[in-house]
Amino acid sequence: MTISYNWLCEYLPVQPSPEDLSVILTRIGLEVESLEKFESVKGSLEGLVIGEVLTAVQHPNADKLKLTTVNTGGPEPLNIVCGAPNVAVGQKVVVAPIGATIYPLSGEPMTMKKAKIRGEESQGMICAEDEIGLGSSHAGILVLDAALQPGTPAREIFKPVQDWIYEIGLTPNRMDAMSHIGVARDVCAYYNNLENTRQYQAKLPVIPELPKAATPLSISVSVENTAACPRYAGVSITGVQTAPSPDWLRNKLLAIGVRPINNIVDITNFILHETGQPLHAFNADAITGSKVIVKNLPAGTPFVTLDGKERKLDAADLMICNGNSEPMCIAGVFGGLHSGVTDTTHNIFLESACFTGTGIRASSFRHGLRTDAATRFEKGVDISNAVFVLQRAAALICELAGGKIASEITDVYPQAKPKTEVTATWAYIKKLSGKEYSKEKISNILASLGFEILAETPEHLKVNVPYSKPDISIPADIVEEIMRIDGLDNVEIPSQVLITPAITARPDRETVREKIAGYLAGNGFNEIFTNSITNSKYFTPEVLERTVKMINNLSADLDVMRPSMLETGLESIAYNLNRKNEDLLFFEFGKTYATTGQGQYQETEHLCLYLTGRKRPESWLYEAAPVDFYFMKGYVGNVLAQLGIRSLQWAELEVDGLQFAWQINGNGQALVQLGAVSGPRLKQFDIKQPVWFADINWQAVLAALPKKDTFYSEIPKFPAVRRDLALVLDKQVRFADVEAAARTVKSSLLQHINLFDVFESEKLGANKRSYAVSFTFQDTQKTLTDKEIDAVMDKLVKTFETQLQAQIRK
Repeated sequence: MTISYNWLCEYLPVQPSPEDLSVILTRIGLEVESLEKFESVKGSLEGLVIGEVLTAVQHPNADKLKLTTVNTGGPEPLNIVCGAPNVAVGQKVVVAPIGATIYPLSGEPMTMKKAKIRGEESQGMICAEDEIGLGSSHAGILVLDAALQPGTPAREIFKPVQDWIYEIGLTPNRMDAMSHIGVARDVCAYYNNLENTRQYQAKLPVIPELPKAATPLSISVSVENTAACPRYAGVSITGVQTAPSPDWLRNKLLAIGVRPINNIVDITNFILHETGQPLHAFNADAITGSKVIVKNLPAGTPFVTLDGKERKLDAADLMICNGNSEPMCIAGVFGGLHSGVTDTTHNIFLESACFTGTGIRASSFRHGLRTDAATRFEKGVDISNAVFVLQRAAALICELAGGKIASEITDVYPQAKPKTEVTATWAYIKKLSGKEYSKEKISNILASLGFEILAETPEHLKVNVPYSKPDISIPADIVEEIMRIDGLDNVEIPSQVLITPAITARPDRETVREKIAGYLAGNGFNEIFTNSITNSKYFTPEVLERTVKMINNLSADLDVMRPSMLETGLESIAYNLNRKNEDLLFFEFGKTYATTGQGQYQETEHLCLYLTGRKRPESWLYEAAPVDFYFMKGYVGNVLAQLGIRSLQWAELEVDGLQFAWQINGNGQALVQLGAVSGPRLKQFDIKQPVWFADINWQAVLAALPKKDTFYSEIPKFPAVRRDLALVLDKQVRFADVEAAARTVKSSLLQHINLFDVFESEKLGANKRSYAVSFTFQDTQKTLTDKEIDAVMDKLVKTFETQLQAQIRK
């Protein structure tokens, strides 16, 4: 939000310095991000004076130069070489003497120095208007009124405007401060609180009696969609003369970065930044049927906007239409090409309305029209201010454009909006703010901001919220208003900290996440964050059927919420590979999204690992082997082990986008899917080296965590015992089958199962293989006996023989 110091001071009963005002604004929650000087004429004509040409003779060494003497009010006239064709004796001109700096419209600033031009001394410069920023003409020197006195400072004659411009970082809820009057109200509230008074009030403009037109111009208004347009006011003005705005209006707009166009458009922009209420002026002669209808039109209706582009309307777009239901304006967003004010417009219909923010925001984004009006309507405007603002604008149009009021003000306001009531207890205000405010101070602050005090009891305060603050609806909002006007830096630091310990579920989700992130980062992984919105072209039609699609996507390449973490991770890998960063260990915490097709949506949390390139940097000491399935398996197993999740079951699986894929189950749930990314999927991202991917279902992992406060446990005092078996099995039997069979033997003593050798030989038999497997037993309470271990081993042998038809090698 851009605020002009000079403009703001017009509404303030006091005149703080620009620096003091900057501090005040920041203290009351309107943080000043920058304060810059504005000059309507660069340099403000500093050092330039009015001069009188006393003599002008031909330069002896140049045909196009003249030697002049100029009276600038000093003891001696100045000798100046001038190349202007129109210089003549008796002229009053602008002179830049030695030491003065001029700022041309184009080019760099230039400081005058004593010089010799073609052998003749020159003590300054007689200026053209483009050379000092007063205009664009360079046909000759600027000739002034003959009555001017030589030596008069040029800035006293041209009165260039100097101002200070604040760039305020408004939070999205502060619609009330999106205008100069709104900011002035806050500043006055600050002074009232400072002096414990209510005497400071923002000075609002006075509406004069408006001239009436001899011939009436009646334009009726009909609002068909009162939910989207709760209030619509308008008035007809005739005899308007469209012309450039006066300097005071142009300079106000230029100071805040708004380009002047003509007096009618400039007045609507001025009112917008003065009051926060958007206005729109229609060419009244273009309103067919002398009727304005506020309604929605069928989807696909064509409409040509002011920028000359044809847009197809959505059924949800609220439109301002003429008597034939033809669109003239996208309500609150952008006007139409054929109903706008032009240089030939003489009769206008001026609109001041209130539109609901959600509809305006949707239309604004839908058509890519982020106008000043739309940004204000979407945050909410003061519905009570519509008629006053209309009168204010009409008065300026009559004054600056010669218009006359040709109708009564039409005000369609079928259901007056009630004020919001908020009740806050004194105890709540103290608790939330951390400060003991007196009841008198609280009432004074709220009254200064326009709140109506309905009731004050020993327990609570009840207020009516002003229409200018549509964001305030709960007691916390009231506390915020009190604290910012009194000053957040006035909240005392307490002598002791009083807190209520929070009770969180165990194990704590964030602690778990930080533990795993720290483990992976400590082992050379880099964490990545990818966009949850991705491109639908990555997915098959079957996947897209359950994918969440964006309604108002800002880019054709970002149109769905990701149903899988793989694709966005591959984008990051491709980005790095294209920049010769080929050895990558990535991990990412993120979410995937899906729809059930019944209007229900589902989010799933994931931890994903992406591996490609070499396991470790190239070195003379060891061979730099590429990452592989076992490298990935090791890290996945370690992650689960870090969390205390053991007793895992492995199963082969077919996964879209992966080959050689496996699924890890634990506690009866699928925890991890991992494998190599398939060739077609790598080709889709132009990746030419293998990539390994593990998708850990983070929600399932959290649900499988041991229900204890810590991941740490005491080292057992009693020794572990290892027993080995050599199992002769059919070749199609995998170690995962052996491990799964062993887990069916329910024994708390069996701690670990490990495959340490695989042997194949014709001596074993056709299509046979031998697995050498170790079993580790341990009891945390006592030393195990051979009898206890043998009992479990006998059960294991019987299980292998029964389930896997294993032969035990002796």
